[in-house]
Amino acid sequence: MLPKTLALVDDDAEFTEYLAQHLRERGVQVKVYSDSLQLLRDDLAFSYDFYVIDLTLPGIDGVQLIKVLRQRTDAGVLVISGRPGSQVFADVMTAGADMHLAKPLQFEQAELAIVAVNRRACKTGLPELTWKLLRERQELVAPDGAHVALSDADVTVLDCFVLAQGETVSREVLRAKLGMDANSDAADSLNAVIYRLRRRIERATELMVPLQSRSRVGYVFRAQLSAS
Repeated sequence: MLPKTLALVDDDAEFTEYLAQHLRERGVQVKVYSDSLQLLRDDLAFSYDFYVIDLTLPGIDGVQLIKVLRQRTDAGVLVISGRPGSQVFADVMTAGADMHLAKPLQFEQAELAIVAVNRRACKTGLPELTWKLLRERQELVAPDGAHVALSDADVTVLDCFVLAQGETVSREVLRAKLGMDANSDAADSLNAVIYRLRRRIERATELMVPLQSRSRVGYVFRAQLSAS
């Protein structure tokens, strides 16, 4: 019940080396990040099955990083940290972590915690929440009732996701639908469209944004999406 892929975000080089080795020996594909911003700049940032996070990090701290992740992914999040303080547990759980362990600890304990969190995540799955695209009004209605004002490009992109029914839509298809040429400028333009759409959704609702990237492939809308 271990996850297939895991991001380990911690600037303790010795700890990450041995924990990553321990998990890799059990078949987990682990990528180590020593800086929270290093993770967020990666195309794979929101596509991992699981995250193990320290709290004291270069860049933004672990609590803020959890909040960012929770806007884009429902993957399991385990905090392993030596940060002292009676408020630490409440802070990380409120931010969206699934479990908190204090350093020092044995790697077998970390493995058991990852298995426990991942088991619950697999059983729960994605919530059956439906987002609705209103083409004529150029709005996206979130499951909590929030209305997101959309541009023409946003409607075009979301129409692709409606047709895809949860499958990944390639960058080539999205660029073609948007009338973009296949060149490096078009790639930047598509990234800008996706970024602005995500930001509009984030500003309108506190729900997780289901629009996620698939590195070197395209994008997927990981929730039910209908249109009228």
